[in-house]
Amino acid sequence: MGCSSQRTAPDAEICVSIAPLRSLVERIAGDDFRIEVLVPVGVSPETFDPTPRQLVTLHEARMVVAVGLLDFERSYLAPLADSSRVVTLCRGIESIGGIQGADGDVVGADPHVWLSPRELRRMAANLYDALCRMAPDSTGYAAAYRALDEELARLDAETAESLREHGVRVFYIYHPALGYYARAYGLEQVAVETEGREPSARRLARLIARARADGVRRLLYERQFPQSAVEAFCNDIGAEAAVIDPLEEDVVESIRRITDLIVAP
Repeated sequence: MGCSSQRTAPDAEICVSIAPLRSLVERIAGDDFRIEVLVPVGVSPETFDPTPRQLVTLHEARMVVAVGLLDFERSYLAPLADSSRVVTLCRGIESIGGIQGADGDVVGADPHVWLSPRELRRMAANLYDALCRMAPDSTGYAAAYRALDEELARLDAETAESLREHGVRVFYIYHPALGYYARAYGLEQVAVETEGREPSARRLARLIARARADGVRRLLYERQFPQSAVEAFCNDIGAEAAVIDPLEEDVVESIRRITDLIVAP
């Protein structure tokens, strides 16, 4: 993986599907590109529809960077005439769940690959390769990528050590957004809501009984999910609700904060 010299024009544009991907582009390419994020702050990718202006941006951008597993990406990126401009960062990552469609894409998989340091390293490598192909004469990309990869490797090691030191084996979360994180570190993710559905009364009773037996102190949740349902479950098990933001732009700090919440007594 190598790039060499010459800076690209600062008015070139890259469109990214979610904010965490912008931080990856900026860490490797600096301010070489104007970057537009499709999903705005506070909006769920599951309900997102791009505006007409964003659709124009998609078609005019030099590169479109996507996770590759979000449903809206599949809907709006497939029609792009020049598919070589679309970079899917999940390439080489074994997806959790989902089935392979007729076109070879995985449909219905857990899309939250960027919340695991190990998967994030692969995503950064895929992005670096794509940036080098688009701007082969750019200065500093190789050094910037190496620095980012080293930081993500340290994050991986720090996360594994923290979880090991605190003896974490299981954590509870309202929506199952940390499947890849759990897989990376051999944890069990227990989710209240699954496949977009609230638990049945019977399943909820089992979850409450197990959470009490496990001595759960904290339930992670994303702000867009109903606060009343989160608080009701927490009240039933005597735990506190702790908000996480999977779409926070600084993904490294987001993962550190998630780990701190999981290991906190």
